[in-house]
Amino acid sequence: MIVFVTGVTAGFGLAIAGKFLAEGHKVVGTGRRQTSLDALKQKFDGAFHPLTFDVRDREAAQRAIESLPEPFREVDILVNNAGLALGLEPAWKADLAEWETMIDTNVKGVVICTRLLLPGMVERNRGHIVNLGSTAAEWPYPGGNVYGGTKAFVHQFSLNLRADLFGTAIRVTDIQPGLCGGTEFSVVRFRGDEARAAAMYEGTQPIMPEDIADTVLWAATRPAHVNINSIQMMPVSQTFGPLAVKRTTPPKA
Repeated sequence: MIVFVTGVTAGFGLAIAGKFLAEGHKVVGTGRRQTSLDALKQKFDGAFHPLTFDVRDREAAQRAIESLPEPFREVDILVNNAGLALGLEPAWKADLAEWETMIDTNVKGVVICTRLLLPGMVERNRGHIVNLGSTAAEWPYPGGNVYGGTKAFVHQFSLNLRADLFGTAIRVTDIQPGLCGGTEFSVVRFRGDEARAAAMYEGTQPIMPEDIADTVLWAATRPAHVNINSIQMMPVSQTFGPLAVKRTTPPKA
């Protein structure tokens, strides 16, 4: 299979690419860090094809995809992994520019890559779109505001793609991880504050990139007639809390 993975230079994307390459598949990996992409190409010579572009840039994405050489052109699986969270402030204090970056990356990036690769899948009547969502799509938390909104979009977009693709053999899956470690996610969210990022995982055993890669590979290798609509996953150290109740007077004993 030919697997197209966005955001392949670190975290989930790197683990997902590595997992498919280890299973003997070809991978097209995208990212903005040329040095990291070059290292992957050197390590997996012949099986890995790098594309350097920002998923938010439609024209750059189109040029890159149109440049794919013949051995990598007929993409079987698109893994829309590139995404990020920025900040944890309440909505009235949030940075509007950071909101726009999350929307452009988490929503537009997914839409652009899907729209550019889906016609080929429909023409060949085979393929699989795997979107990396989040438990934040369903379970809100203070400061999640726009990030949660973008992941709710990813979930609904995934379901609506399935509706559009009725009658074809193309599959769509939304993977929704909870607390995840071993990535740049929290360092990016907290704008480079590594101590604050590390504090998010103290005393926990979070989901790791390898867990996500295993899950993506599992969903993608089910029998052709089986579509995994969505998978929501958390570490056992994370679960649901009670609904918050603001009390103006202390509760009676």
